[in-house]
Amino acid sequence: MNEVIEKKDFIRDIIDEDIKNGKHKKIKTRFPPEPNGYLHIGHAKSICLNFGISQEYQNATCNLRFDDTNPEKEEMEYIDSIKEDVKWLGFDWGENLFHASCYFDKLHKFAVYLIEQGKAYVDNLSFEEIREYRGTLTKAGKNSPYRDRSIEENLNLFEEMRNGNVEEGKCVLRAKIDMKSPNLNMRDPVIYRVKKSDHPKTGDKWCIYPMYDFTHGYSDAIEGITHSLCTLEFEDHRPLYDWFLDQLPAEWFPSRPRQIEFSRLELTYTIMSKRMLIQLVKENHVSGWNDPRMVTISGFRRRGYTPKSIREFMKGVGISKSKGYVEFSNLEYYIRQELNATSPRVMAVIDPLKVVITNYPEDKVEEFDVEINPEDKSSGTRKVPFCREIYIEKSDFMEEPSKKFFRLRPDGEVRLKNAYFIKCEEIIKDNKGNIIELRCSYDPLSKGGNSPDGRKVKGTLHWVSVKHGKKIEVREYDRLFKTEFPGKETGNFLDDINSESLTIKKHCIIEPAFFDYNKNTRYQFMRNGYYYPDPFDSTKEKPVFNQIVKLKDTWQNVKK
Repeated sequence: MNEVIEKKDFIRDIIDEDIKNGKHKKIKTRFPPEPNGYLHIGHAKSICLNFGISQEYQNATCNLRFDDTNPEKEEMEYIDSIKEDVKWLGFDWGENLFHASCYFDKLHKFAVYLIEQGKAYVDNLSFEEIREYRGTLTKAGKNSPYRDRSIEENLNLFEEMRNGNVEEGKCVLRAKIDMKSPNLNMRDPVIYRVKKSDHPKTGDKWCIYPMYDFTHGYSDAIEGITHSLCTLEFEDHRPLYDWFLDQLPAEWFPSRPRQIEFSRLELTYTIMSKRMLIQLVKENHVSGWNDPRMVTISGFRRRGYTPKSIREFMKGVGISKSKGYVEFSNLEYYIRQELNATSPRVMAVIDPLKVVITNYPEDKVEEFDVEINPEDKSSGTRKVPFCREIYIEKSDFMEEPSKKFFRLRPDGEVRLKNAYFIKCEEIIKDNKGNIIELRCSYDPLSKGGNSPDGRKVKGTLHWVSVKHGKKIEVREYDRLFKTEFPGKETGNFLDDINSESLTIKKHCIIEPAFFDYNKNTRYQFMRNGYYYPDPFDSTKEKPVFNQIVKLKDTWQNVKK
């Protein structure tokens, strides 16, 4: 994947300057997810940035590192899904796959060194007391009564923690910095706690685990990362990141990493809190992490989005420090642009209404040549069979039409795409008054959908032969949330779930050209939208299609 970068951003400007000044000869970045959930579209921004830089600069690399410091929330399922997502987006870490847990021995050594230097101490305050002693943004914290323990006592207590002789919650190891610092992160943060849980990678080797802030910077330094790229919520953590690095001898590490922050991706009509995403899954508001309505990368993949569309979207969003929301429709724009140029067209009727062409011979079957993709002339044409009975969309007929309705109406005439002009002669209803069939006549001289005498017909309908069509299931998706900022008004994001975000249509009909379909092909159902065979539920015998996106943005005029 050698995509041209058309413009640079402030992070790449910093890297360029570092290379120019000789600070770094080889650039190393990393993507460091915590394996406690599936990745979402916001993570894709960081993936594209970190791995993108590794592709753009000579001799540059990007590590995939799992910051697996909390055994209670981490699972191999999440690790496997993250690997799949990164590869699907088009990136490869090669041999540069790491786990923070691989550094637990070194991190323990670093913690002991801090104690020996009088920079860390074992604290017996409870977590509630630590929070109280910490103070607030307007009130300074106060020292723990255990802060002035001797180095020897702290070493012994930490060894007791390491050997499993201390119960969970009874004590922690804290860095000794400044309880009066205006930055709350610098007020003696916890760096180790007791957790008697097996770890997915290290098993039962450890019963103490390092905290994220302690682990993250040291892992960067161990790996020789030159530029540690984080989102803006870590900006207040940067002084702590640097403090930890300052306390150890520089020669212990191959290079000194620099943390740089950029704005995270925020999309309207979505939530990207991992906690909230987990809640959606566990409370069965969605079918799982890869539900096509989810903003997880696996959800977008299952729905039919392409890696290229997401990468192009991230290029369009850009990298900056400016906070703000991006319209969800911007993401939809990029997938429409790609699929309009690449997707084969097929005729599929989502809500079928039977039409009998009374003056067409009962046993006659014709085939019409229909273009596969008008945007790609090289794609050629396909044969579409036509006979006396066809299906059209229910919405393409109106018994009492408005003035601006240009589709089929009583005594009205429309064009069947690439076939004939037809005119509605009779409406058939069931005993409840529902329209179940139309009787129409056709003009034999309009073959191919051409006007025989120059008369104008405004409406052109897609159609499928009753005799030759194949039944499919179609799953139509709307946004999972009905408001731009879920939970903003009520305080509970679940209040804004869109109850109509999924509609299942089980009796749709598709033209027989589809019979040779490929499960990896994204189709345009003419006049309906873009669709993708569900990778889990669809078979050739029973095709199931997910709606990727509609042909047009139907939300642009919704009043906010």
